[in-house]
Amino acid sequence: MSTRYPALIDTFGRVASDLRISLTDRCQLRCTYCMPAEGLAWIPRPELLGDDEIVRLGRIFVESGVASVRLTGGEPTIYPGLPEVIGRLSALSPRPEISLTTNGIALARTAPALVTAGLDRINVSLDTLVRSRFAALTRRDRLADVLDGLATAQAAGLAPIKINSVLNRDVNLDEVPELLAWALEQGYQLRFIEHMPLDADHSWSRDDMVTAEEMLELVQAHFEVRPLGHGGAHGQAPAEEFEVLDGPGAADWASRPGRLGIIASVTRPFCRECDRLRLTADGQLRTCLFAQQETDLRGPLRAGAGDDELAAIIRTAVRGKQAGHEINSLDFVQPARSMSAIGG
Repeated sequence: MSTRYPALIDTFGRVASDLRISLTDRCQLRCTYCMPAEGLAWIPRPELLGDDEIVRLGRIFVESGVASVRLTGGEPTIYPGLPEVIGRLSALSPRPEISLTTNGIALARTAPALVTAGLDRINVSLDTLVRSRFAALTRRDRLADVLDGLATAQAAGLAPIKINSVLNRDVNLDEVPELLAWALEQGYQLRFIEHMPLDADHSWSRDDMVTAEEMLELVQAHFEVRPLGHGGAHGQAPAEEFEVLDGPGAADWASRPGRLGIIASVTRPFCRECDRLRLTADGQLRTCLFAQQETDLRGPLRAGAGDDELAAIIRTAVRGKQAGHEINSLDFVQPARSMSAIGG
């Protein structure tokens, strides 16, 4: 693959090939582990990147070797120009894979247009199949909309559809077998995720977190699984994957390959293989989800910097990427920004 600029390589030899672009910090939901009921102090609109700025920076990253672009938020489906941005990013050369992380609420009305624009796949955040729990967890009674959106997305041809479920000891831990059986029956790929210290009120507690080891024990109490290692072309995907061979409802899904992923960012960090970069909605480059420092791209861009200058700024930032997030170190400090402000 020929690119205009040198590859984005840090001092540990990791090559950045995956870019997460946050389109907005706003969201329709108010998930209890993400933000307070009243929401957050949103980024002022003049500070947010516009369509042309997003696409220009996206092009420079692609011309530096980025092969996968995921659009995130907040909730990216509330971004007014989402189909146009997807279309313009998918037209870049070499064409990157375009994916979307969403809460799923708007998919029933947007999925077909997003597929037409060039969207390749989606990740949908869904922690429970119980309506009352969903309403309590998200502070919105919208579970039916998410389920309708998933069905529409599947009918529109998006695949694989991945379901991201954060397990909470006091909320949905008992739903592990039901969530997995449902995902297998529907043909979705479920990923259980350790709760990371990215909550807005900084109330995260290691003691309350459900670990990957506990998740796997709960799964294996009901299902027969075979470990497949980490996914991705070079084993760089965050999820440790398992093939599900047997379990509840197998008659409904055994004819299709069943996959489960477990993302253990806290107890089994994958920093050594990390190939990710993040661009926040206000144009700040983060080389790690838990980074304490950001590199401003919006300022130089709006000051008239050329593509070569912006590419050089990006290369310098990537070269300084830290070895790891240090969650398990006594020196760890939780980022000031919450997940909705950083971009998932």
